[in-house]
Amino acid sequence: MSATRRSFLKNASLLTTAGLTRALPMLHAEEHDRQRGPNDQIQIALIGAGIRGQQDCASALEVPNTRLIAVADCYDGRLTHARERWGQQVVTTRDYREILARPDVDAVIIATPDHWHKQAATDALQAGKDVYLEKPMIHLYSDGPTIIEAARRSGRILQVGSQRVSNMLYAKAKELLQSGAIGKLNLVNAFWDRSAYMGAWSYTIPLDASPQTCDWPRFLGSAPQIPWNPEHFFQWRKWTDYGSGVAGDLFVHLFSGTHFITGSQGPTRAVATGGLRFWKDGRNVPDVMVAMFDYPEQFNLTLRVNQIAGGREAEGFLFTGSEGTMEISGAGLTLTRYVAPKDPGMTIETFSNEQQRLYRQSYLSKYPDSAAPASEDNRVDTFVLPHGYNDTVEHFRNFFHSVRTRTQPVEDAVFGFRAAGAALLSNLSLQQDAIVHWNPETMTLG
Repeated sequence: MSATRRSFLKNASLLTTAGLTRALPMLHAEEHDRQRGPNDQIQIALIGAGIRGQQDCASALEVPNTRLIAVADCYDGRLTHARERWGQQVVTTRDYREILARPDVDAVIIATPDHWHKQAATDALQAGKDVYLEKPMIHLYSDGPTIIEAARRSGRILQVGSQRVSNMLYAKAKELLQSGAIGKLNLVNAFWDRSAYMGAWSYTIPLDASPQTCDWPRFLGSAPQIPWNPEHFFQWRKWTDYGSGVAGDLFVHLFSGTHFITGSQGPTRAVATGGLRFWKDGRNVPDVMVAMFDYPEQFNLTLRVNQIAGGREAEGFLFTGSEGTMEISGAGLTLTRYVAPKDPGMTIETFSNEQQRLYRQSYLSKYPDSAAPASEDNRVDTFVLPHGYNDTVEHFRNFFHSVRTRTQPVEDAVFGFRAAGAALLSNLSLQQDAIVHWNPETMTLG
């Protein structure tokens, strides 16, 4: 971690009645991103220009010395909009292989449906491109070793797009946990609640959607060959043929955050339950899922996703330790330190009066200084992000730093496989109606 990135850990400001609120200062561009000449510019292409793809591209272009060369997508309307948004000079195509053949493209952003991740990533690596691959890294477990080996063999940079690992709050949580701020960690609870149509993947279908404006055969790829279906094309996360359900879309963020903060490689077993409780619109993935995971000798993890949460829109973590808690939410990071009494206390009210007297006498001789901790000892500190902070921009800043310096990315293929492999255990457990096992070191199902 650079000195620039570490500097925010030292900054403290405003004192409040609850304790300290520390405003984390906005990270400036790293020195290697400043004042670069044309020869240092990274030229990028976007493969998959849907909602997340265009968000990714916009974030990438906020990093200095980056330029968009080309965009590939299976819907003509998105190609048109790419030129409207980023200029008519942007090359557009339905076939991403045309992009990979271009010598002026240094790196690609892959934001396709999950079932295309392996093929697009391995093709890009083999073509000598550095790759920013959206989460989840895999659609099938067999994808993981293939992508890891392709990255190793090619010598190119591959970073997975779970942006929480570049988030300043998560870096602060990691530092606090390592410093012993909450004692021995024993339990992590994480959740993601949504209540809107868009949050449940019911994305808008354009009026001109048709087999003429959409390359349906190319979209299907390795998926079952079915007749044209605009819902499957534009709302693909609803079906397992193309997506990975709430586990691959949302649980994977919670896993990447947990693994980054704790330094863990992953759970060894999992059990999940859930079902299609509300969004019964033809999809074949749950809209509610709850799962539990064992991290032996470390902690337990519970996860929840609810896509019909009664108006609630929230994402967060609660890390519980022997001496306090850390909570990450949209409001920031709250650290609550707990000072336990030095003596165990007494439950003697049901004893005879004589036994109560004798026990109290014995207790006070054993704990002569017994007293509850003062309320001010149980201190609360809050850390908040600066206004306008965008962790996706930070994640791309880290990616481009790795591209320029040829150094290890913040979230490589191994990290990405361990996060996605752990997340997809939830789907496996639900499908098998059983506890499932995983070896996080070898990244294999057990």
